[in-house]
Amino acid sequence: MELGSGDFGCAHYRRRCKIRAPCCDEIFDCRHCHNEAKNSMEVDKLNRHEVPRHELRKVICSLCGTEQDIQQNCTNCGVCMGKYFCAKCKFFDDDVSKNQYHCDECGICRTGGQENFFHCNKCRCCYSRLLKDSHRCVEGAMHHNCPVCFEYIFDSTKEITALKCGHTIHLGCVNEMMQHLQFACPVCSKSVCDMSRVWEKLDKEIASTPMPEIYQNKMVWILCNDCGTSSQVCFHIVAHKCLSCRSYNTRQTQGAPASCSSGVSELAR
Repeated sequence: MELGSGDFGCAHYRRRCKIRAPCCDEIFDCRHCHNEAKNSMEVDKLNRHEVPRHELRKVICSLCGTEQDIQQNCTNCGVCMGKYFCAKCKFFDDDVSKNQYHCDECGICRTGGQENFFHCNKCRCCYSRLLKDSHRCVEGAMHHNCPVCFEYIFDSTKEITALKCGHTIHLGCVNEMMQHLQFACPVCSKSVCDMSRVWEKLDKEIASTPMPEIYQNKMVWILCNDCGTSSQVCFHIVAHKCLSCRSYNTRQTQGAPASCSSGVSELAR
């Protein structure tokens, strides 16, 4: 069980075997290594592809080099090729601190411990049990690319978070968005966090910035990105406040030039 444990593998997994990709018949440390190599800019677009993960048939023992059918222990030297082994996913990993488990509904292995997650049939993915009674269901929530980096989310190895609107995104991508003062979901434009303090700053900014007399009675129609309500409000160069939920996360639909800046990003600095 311990012979060679931790000494073999790649940047993605510690394991004591390599895989033979059924698509191109080449040997790689893991499917991610294959996908990175076969989808790089140096590869012709017509030849780029990803390994069909559930179609793996052969592995090569990293200790003795024996190629064999998928199984946990090498048929030649007997070494355990992965302390965690899933016959359904043809998956090996020596780092069991990830608390891997197989979800039959997802059809793949996940990390974090099965006791800590539940599968949502509508979202068709696993969420933390802490979200069981509070998450907003979105059909196929993780079966799409991250709206920021465009990596496929469902089987991504990066940490994923569910926004208040129910859309999913890499946690690192959300943090990067906020560093660039972007506080709205890239998919539906709803606010991704509590913006009440920013709205208070905008209240003060608008109160201290009177519009010229020619614009004081100018009315415009706005659509709120947070609650979806349409309102007719007084035009202001800084921002427009939703009359329903009091959010400034709005967009002009009729009236004055729509190119006027909302000032939300500036006030969030």
